[in-house]
Amino acid sequence: MKNVKPSGPCIQAADLDSVPESPTEEDERIFLAITSSTLTPEEERRIITPDTVSTRQTNVLAVHWHPEHIPMQLIERRIKASFPNKSQELIIPTQHNEITTFGGYSGVEVDCYSAGFNQKVQLLLHFENRRLERSGVLRSMLTHTYRYRASQLFEFLSVLTGKDEERLQAVASFTGAAEETIRFARLHAHKLEVLLERHQDGLPVGAIKNKLVRNFLDAMRPRFGDRLVARVQAFVQAVKLRVKDDFPLLYFYRASEVIEEARGMGAGVVIPHPEQFWPILLAEYDVDGYEVWNPQSQRYTDFLIEVLARKNRKAGASSRRLLVFMGDDTHLSEKLVDKGHHGKPPREVGLQPAWDDLSVRKRLLAAGMDRASVINEYTARLAS
Repeated sequence: MKNVKPSGPCIQAADLDSVPESPTEEDERIFLAITSSTLTPEEERRIITPDTVSTRQTNVLAVHWHPEHIPMQLIERRIKASFPNKSQELIIPTQHNEITTFGGYSGVEVDCYSAGFNQKVQLLLHFENRRLERSGVLRSMLTHTYRYRASQLFEFLSVLTGKDEERLQAVASFTGAAEETIRFARLHAHKLEVLLERHQDGLPVGAIKNKLVRNFLDAMRPRFGDRLVARVQAFVQAVKLRVKDDFPLLYFYRASEVIEEARGMGAGVVIPHPEQFWPILLAEYDVDGYEVWNPQSQRYTDFLIEVLARKNRKAGASSRRLLVFMGDDTHLSEKLVDKGHHGKPPREVGLQPAWDDLSVRKRLLAAGMDRASVINEYTARLAS
């Protein structure tokens, strides 16, 4: 999201009746700014200037991160500045349901459905660029998945605007949201619906996603104040989670179908998000490894390393072992947001402190893995 500040005096919560229901010129300006894929010189400077410089890290493994609309050449400059002494790397982008390329590799994070667990799961697919000529079927699957996933935004807005009053009131009762909070959310969700319909033909690919609601509300902070917008954001987040929980899964491709297609074109497959998906270990999917840590999933790190080590020992030395991965899960557009308004803690492509944590390193040593060995082994698999 860009740093967009409405003009004019701050409006008090009690004055919401004076706010027009239809989008104003100011609302439209904000909408066009937060959906724009063009960067200003200041935004480019933010992208190429990392918050953290890791001078001692020489091995960079980054196979779970999202470029979003940020140009790859700027991301490359950021990574070089982040790790000025790197000598070994495996860096592959994983945009949601869209293949993107960085250097000699391409990747994608795919939403799919695990019938065994009756829940949505995600898969990271990685492959050398030479495999792209065989990606036609996968691209068709991703197009379907992308469109279906994007439809969740419109359901989200439908609930917020009160077209599904039952679900809206259920979340309001559960969260104890005040009436002014609900009114504010309803008003701005309606404006977003109008603006999306008005500009649907000219929006960049990737603009239609749930985060658009959060970004539009954040842009209202200077006008309505941080306290009110923060309360609204908490309520809206609860509505989003309810919509996601209720979202039908059967229209996603099954995980086994995605894995089969990925393997057919020579791709590697990794299970991300350990906090959500660790039970999938029981499914015995044909994957290269599991993410055991990312910034929002640290609870099961030790457990997952031990489980993978046990599986590898049981399979024997002649079998292809399951690899340990860690995902920084960086979203590059977050670098354009004021630090106080980040939806997630700041992240950097390739920065995964758990590799260097003493207690985690002890378990990794016992499992026979470190960052360098995983880079070497996974690179070899992707080349075979």
